Amino acid sequence: MTLIWLGDVPDLDPKLVGGKARSINRMRALGMPVPPAFVLSTDFCAEVNDNDGNLTDGVLSCLRQGLDQLETAVERRLGGTDRPLLISVRSGGAQSMPGMMDTVLNLGMNDTVEARIAEITGDRAFAADTHRRFLEQFGKVVGTTSTGDPWNDLVLAANAVFASWRSPRAQSYRNHHGISHEGGTAVTVQAMVFGNYDDNSGTGVLFSRNPLTGDPAPYGEWLPRGQGEDVVSGRFDALPLSELAKQLPDVHDQLLKASAALEQHGRDAQDIEFTVEGGHLWLLQTRAAKRSPQAAVRIAVTLAEEGIIERDEALELVTEAQIAAATAPHVDPVARKTATLLASGIPACPGVATGRVVTTCEDAQDLADEGVKVILARPTTDPDDVAGMVVSEGIVTEIGGSTSHAAVVSRELGTPCVVGCGKDNLVALAGRIVTVDGTNGEVLDGELPLADIHGAERVAADHLRAWAAQSALQVTQ
Repeated sequence: MTLIWLGDVPDLDPKLVGGKARSINRMRALGMPVPPAFVLSTDFCAEVNDNDGNLTDGVLSCLRQGLDQLETAVERRLGGTDRPLLISVRSGGAQSMPGMMDTVLNLGMNDTVEARIAEITGDRAFAADTHRRFLEQFGKVVGTTSTGDPWNDLVLAANAVFASWRSPRAQSYRNHHGISHEGGTAVTVQAMVFGNYDDNSGTGVLFSRNPLTGDPAPYGEWLPRGQGEDVVSGRFDALPLSELAKQLPDVHDQLLKASAALEQHGRDAQDIEFTVEGGHLWLLQTRAAKRSPQAAVRIAVTLAEEGIIERDEALELVTEAQIAAATAPHVDPVARKTATLLASGIPACPGVATGRVVTTCEDAQDLADEGVKVILARPTTDPDDVAGMVVSEGIVTEIGGSTSHAAVVSRELGTPCVVGCGKDNLVALAGRIVTVDGTNGEVLDGELPLADIHGAERVAADHLRAWAAQSALQVTQ
């Protein structure tokens, strides 16, 4: 069982530290701008959960040791009255489970620290906003109010993150994706950076390639003065990444260069979380991007054609199910002309689905159990909605962008999805039979006929099938 300082070695075993810590370690080892961090390994998870969910003396000792090292690295102290340190406490399993386990940001805040940060920055609103965010998230994740003592809060937050491995939503997600319940989550503790700091600050998500279509152009969203989970939560309508290029062109250029380097290093399209604090870029995480089936086939082919990976590696990036989904029929264009448009929004996962609209996850599960095809319509989604999402034919939300929780999870599921249809635009659809066109971002009345698909996805799928046939022939010779 291990405490590991991140960045000292080129790579780490994700089974030991989780995907999040592994990505932080890789980026720091590459010399990229990443806040310092340490990790309590996944080995500790079962030990803590078997101890009534409380850190054992051994884990507490490692946590204290790691915190001491982090305080030295940044020359700040948790709860300090001179140069206070705020930290994030994050989960991370060996396999990516977006949003399924818990995170606490801005830990270290209390009334004294808020006053000191207001004094240092000259911005009382920033200090108060950061404190508010901490109290709200701590209460939700830990299930109790902050103790006011940052060390005690850190212990409680670590307990909660370890416990989130066994949460119903995490177990439901693993069941759906065939992920083992063995192992556990790591706990990564990292120095905070602040996207809500000033007008030259914000948070965002960048995909090195478009996760909806597979287009090679980088794709993402940017939320000025945002922090942490603001973009992926879907509670805010983020701006396209082009707005970051207008506002902070140097930061945008740095981000694209980092994206290209991480894609080369990871040998796959990347999903990168970043924060800008006072005009300074910080990278928080990178991982293989969750993508729609249509994007999966195009990305695999273009990565190989660009020489980033070999053809055999390209074949390993896709499944037959993804190829089949990518080339599945789309709404017949003739029928579309006379169809009634009920709602429109941002395409989040391509494809077509038809079913009865339900507005709660409980209804989605109940009707799906009866064999009824359902379309889940929600204001937005969060990790607690996953059980309803996995049984739905399509997903639509009123708010949120293309990197929101609903968008990311739907692409991983390969479920047609439209987000950002407008507040209160979906409630009236409950009980109605609709067709969700995730390619064009539309919700259409009734069940519409389909037509065969042609275009980039078909061409890419044909390439992959030809490569697979060639590879099989070489094996038999």
